[in-house]
Amino acid sequence: MQSIKPSEPQNTTRIKEFILLGFGNAENVNVLLFVLFIIIYTITLSGNLLIIMLVVTKNHLHTPMYFFLSNLSCLEICFTSAILPKMMVNCLTEKKTISFWGCILQMQFFFTPGVTECYLLAAMSYDRYLAICRPLHYVTLMNDKTCIFLVLMSWLTAFLLITILTSLLAQLTFCKQYEIDHFFCDFTPLVQLSCNDTWVIESTCLITSSIAVLPTFFITITSYTFIISAILKIPSVNGRQKAFSTCSSHLTVVSIFYGSLIFVYILPTTGKFKNMKKGFSFFYSALTPMLNPFIYCLRNKDIKEIIRKLFLKFRIFNISA
Repeated sequence: MQSIKPSEPQNTTRIKEFILLGFGNAENVNVLLFVLFIIIYTITLSGNLLIIMLVVTKNHLHTPMYFFLSNLSCLEICFTSAILPKMMVNCLTEKKTISFWGCILQMQFFFTPGVTECYLLAAMSYDRYLAICRPLHYVTLMNDKTCIFLVLMSWLTAFLLITILTSLLAQLTFCKQYEIDHFFCDFTPLVQLSCNDTWVIESTCLITSSIAVLPTFFITITSYTFIISAILKIPSVNGRQKAFSTCSSHLTVVSIFYGSLIFVYILPTTGKFKNMKKGFSFFYSALTPMLNPFIYCLRNKDIKEIIRKLFLKFRIFNISA
């Protein structure tokens, strides 16, 4: 990406709003997209709120693993709510605009939960490492104070990193270019519109991204290397299956999350990859938060059993009524 902007005189009047090009302007397509988005958003809210409710109300789920899971569900709700409502509104309006400060705030509220999720997934992988590889020390090392500290530091670190970026973005000038070729305010499409020299903000983005992704990815990979090694040493097949079942859902979520990030932020931003990146952006920003509750519910015996009992109670209540 070319960082140095042209030096000839330009109209530097501050742009007050941007146009989000999204997925096009075909009316029939937009109606279908609106229906799709509202279904995805409803399922996402329902699934993640269900997990939060179960963890809060069921005493036997008051463990570190489920504490982290409920916080992950909270992140997914924040993550999706930052972009899907605006996407639904744009599907119903001819002019798909977002104000300058609305764009900055959308990035703040979208990327803060995203970066927090990197740290939280690392904390969850460390929790599974302690549970499987150091079970005798688990209660001591992963107590309530440690869990709360890890979650608070995840949020705080992410908020500070993203605030640095959005503060720099707010100082850019965007001249005559105001069309963002995306369905939300993403960093690269927005920076490409600026007529400033963006070397500083791009370098800052690289540094903050490295702080957010590399350490958490290393912790996650290292934890699962030890976990898989420990599981393979268990002599019985049932023992290996039971041990792996406690972390399989988290490993699935981690694989989807980092796999999507790699496609979105490492593939080139031009040519045939542009629409591909937009598709993967939609997958990790809208579909992944919807799928995660299903992954945890379908692969977690405790949650499946609670949902089964709730369903039976509801069915019996309806029959008796």
